[in-house]
Amino acid sequence: MMQGTKGPAAKPPFAPLALATPRVRRVTREDGSFILESEDPLGDYAPHMGLLLRQQASAQPDAVFLSERDGAGGWREVTYGQAWQAARRIAQALIDRGLDQMRPVLILSGNSIDHALLMLGGFVAGVPVAPVSTAYSLMSGDLAKVHHIFNLVRPKLVFAAGAPFAKALASLPGNVEQVTDLSVLLAAEPTAAVDARFNEIGPDWTAKYLFTSGSTGLPKGVINTHRMMASNQQAIAQIWPFLQETRPVLLDWLPWNHTFGGNHNFNMVLRNGGRLHIDEGKPAPGLVEKTVANLREVSPTVYFNVPAGYAMLVPHLEKDEALCRSFFKNLQLIFYAGAALPPDLWSRLEALSIKTLGHRVPMTSSWGSTETAPMATAAHFIIERAGVIGVPVPGVQLKFVPNGGKHEIRVRGPNVTPGYIGNPEQTAKAFDEEGFYCIGDACKLADADDPNKGLLFDGRIAEDFKLMTGTWVHVGGVRVAALSACSPLLQDAVVTGQDRPYIGLLAWPTAAAKDMPADELARQIAAKLAAYNATQGGSSMKVRRVVLLSEPPSIDANEITDKGYINQRATLERRHADVTRLYADPPGAGVITVTDN
Repeated sequence: MMQGTKGPAAKPPFAPLALATPRVRRVTREDGSFILESEDPLGDYAPHMGLLLRQQASAQPDAVFLSERDGAGGWREVTYGQAWQAARRIAQALIDRGLDQMRPVLILSGNSIDHALLMLGGFVAGVPVAPVSTAYSLMSGDLAKVHHIFNLVRPKLVFAAGAPFAKALASLPGNVEQVTDLSVLLAAEPTAAVDARFNEIGPDWTAKYLFTSGSTGLPKGVINTHRMMASNQQAIAQIWPFLQETRPVLLDWLPWNHTFGGNHNFNMVLRNGGRLHIDEGKPAPGLVEKTVANLREVSPTVYFNVPAGYAMLVPHLEKDEALCRSFFKNLQLIFYAGAALPPDLWSRLEALSIKTLGHRVPMTSSWGSTETAPMATAAHFIIERAGVIGVPVPGVQLKFVPNGGKHEIRVRGPNVTPGYIGNPEQTAKAFDEEGFYCIGDACKLADADDPNKGLLFDGRIAEDFKLMTGTWVHVGGVRVAALSACSPLLQDAVVTGQDRPYIGLLAWPTAAAKDMPADELARQIAAKLAAYNATQGGSSMKVRRVVLLSEPPSIDANEITDKGYINQRATLERRHADVTRLYADPPGAGVITVTDN
């Protein structure tokens, strides 16, 4: 009897996790478009976010809600009961100063307990808060974005804790109150005025203004209503029932001026009565070490990060078994967003969980934007690789419209913004004739016959271009594939080639790659891309040249957001000289040429 060859060893199972079963309805239309939506209706949700805080304070007043480092190596903690009382005091102070729906609070400083309490006070008082990226105040030379946001929001109070914000505060008009110590607001004693305002708040009142960098120009102010945030949290609770079984514990650095950290994560902890440890670290040299130190003490139940964050964390986990044990001890889910997780990082995280626990911790992602509060789709089912962005969550409708060989995706639901502050023209352009928000992304079905298998992100419609041959290049796919092929040498890249004969990359090397000899780095990148090109059928995916950039992306020039997202269009415009150098013949010094194997 002939003995068969052995196939690849089966992977260990995933740890059990309570997830809702996807049930997606598809409706095809005569014009070639189609609608996807969940068959599970969205359940009732709180009319406003302040009610969620009151509910948790009543149910578990002594449970710790927020923690941050106290400067002495310990943790400053605030319980739900304390947060509720502080929010009421701050609400009274805001009401006393005449703040209301038309007179918001501008917050310049980053994540902190004081920032959180002020935000919660705004929820209780029905006063919108506008958190601003700290990069606009601390890393910008001209403070133009701070001034632009100030003029759009027209706040009646500005909060900024810490000396680093003195320059930004000094640049603002002096007739608006500036608060640098929250105790000024906490001194107010709540009166019946707080209860009256609290009871008046409706679901369509503005809770926040969140600013997105957009593709060009100055940030847009996205109106975030209480309905948007509360309905989104209800959808999350329905697709992730495990949140009801185990109180979520987070260690999170993601900035609250962005919808991922400020809406998805912060509100998820609040909605489900969890505990949020505010991480003063972030994925940057000299700061990721703070995250590592915190993870030695905090074992999260769900861990949220962007791919760049995992790229900096994984090496620490790989060389420190004690850190790894602490990280995975209570971990139920690993979540990434903002970009696809490279296969190399997926495999390494999976290997670490198997080595530490003996089983795999599920990894997942979702898709959405600031305008969708943010979750529009989620992979609330087990996935074996990165790329799947899930299915529409309850309450959300997705419309797929044929566009240049792809399907543009549009969103409608209670989680979608009513528009942009002070910009009626931009608001009008953002919606189609049926009220679907035009996000500008393309998606496709992972399985054309079964929408329950999820969607695959298919790039930004506006970023795609044609080579001089007329061949379409889908930028999102090329970028992800090329970065994956070059792992772990390239941190990020923009794709070039519009009206050119072939595709090129302007790329930033990783921290580790920067330590390599330049010739060896170039050789390895060329070899990896040559191997990648050999697997591609045509010019629409093959990369022929690369220029490595030494100057980091510029926030002032809108090349990058504070979370590390690269703006393709703005980068190519600003670095036009590098693009010209990339396509010069013969290629000059510093241009990596990729030849066929």
